[in-house]
Amino acid sequence: MHIVRTVAELRSELSSTRAAQRSIGLVPTMGALHRGHADLIRRSVSESDITVASIFVNPLQFDNSTDLDTYPKTMDADLELCARLGVDVVFVPDAREMYPIGFETHVQPGDLASRYEGASRPGHFQGMSTVVLKLLLMVQPTFAFFGKKDYQQLAIVKRMAIDFNLETSIVGCETIRDEDGLALSSRNVRLDATSRRAAVALPRTLSHVSDLLLAGVTVETARSEGLSLLSGQPGVVVDYLDIVDKLTLAAPLDSPQLESLVVLGAVTVAGVHLIDNLEVEGHVE
Repeated sequence: MHIVRTVAELRSELSSTRAAQRSIGLVPTMGALHRGHADLIRRSVSESDITVASIFVNPLQFDNSTDLDTYPKTMDADLELCARLGVDVVFVPDAREMYPIGFETHVQPGDLASRYEGASRPGHFQGMSTVVLKLLLMVQPTFAFFGKKDYQQLAIVKRMAIDFNLETSIVGCETIRDEDGLALSSRNVRLDATSRRAAVALPRTLSHVSDLLLAGVTVETARSEGLSLLSGQPGVVVDYLDIVDKLTLAAPLDSPQLESLVVLGAVTVAGVHLIDNLEVEGHVE
C-alpha cells in the first residue's frame, strides 16, 4: 500500500494504471474509519483493479468550528485498516494541498441540497460537492463508492456526476448497522450508554414508518405518526423526519409506488447530530 500526500504524487502513482486501462475504485472518507467504511473498501477491492482511499477531514463542509475540532481522528488505525483490506493507494492530503492559497472556486449544488441537511447545515453540501468533485478529477476513478446512510449526499453526488458529464460510476452501498440497529457513523463514539439507547429510536422509527406504508397507511399519516413517536422519545431532539421520492427527494405523488420512496430522518442526541434513512419496498395496493 502506498501513502501519498500530494496531488502530483497521486497522479504519478496512478499513471501506469490509467495507461494500462485498468479500473480504479475510489472510496472518499474523512477518516475515523469503521465497519461501514470497511464495507465500501471491500466493495471497491472486489470490483476494481486498483482501490484508492482518501482520508481528508474537509473543513469546507463544517458550518460549526466546534464540530470540526471535535471530529474524531484515528489516522494510524485508519491506515492499518486500509492495508488489511487491500487498499492500493491512500491519499492523505492536508488542507493546503486541497485548497491552495487563492482558492475561490466552489461547486454550488441545486435543489437537492436546499432542504434537510442543507437547511440545517449552511454550506455543508457546497463544501462536500467541491471536495468530491476535486477528488473525482484528481483520481479519475472508474467507480466511486458512497454509503447510503448519507442518502442526500449520495443523491447530490449522483446528480453532480450527471451534470458535469463525469465518466465515473457513482455506486451507492447499503447502510451498515450495529446489532441495536443504529447506523454506523464516526460520530457514534461521542454517545455514552444513555444517549446511545436514546439514539436507537431513530432507526426504530424509520422501520415503523416503513411498516405503516407497507400496510397501506397514507404517506402523510405515516409521517405524522413517525414524528409523534420520535419526538416523544426522552433525550431525542427531532431535526426532521420525512418520506420522499428516492431520486428527487421531493414530496411524493398522492398515490406513489412504495418502491420509489425513502424515509429520511435526523435527530440530535446529547449534542450529536445523527442521520439515517430507510428505503421502502413494495407497491400500494
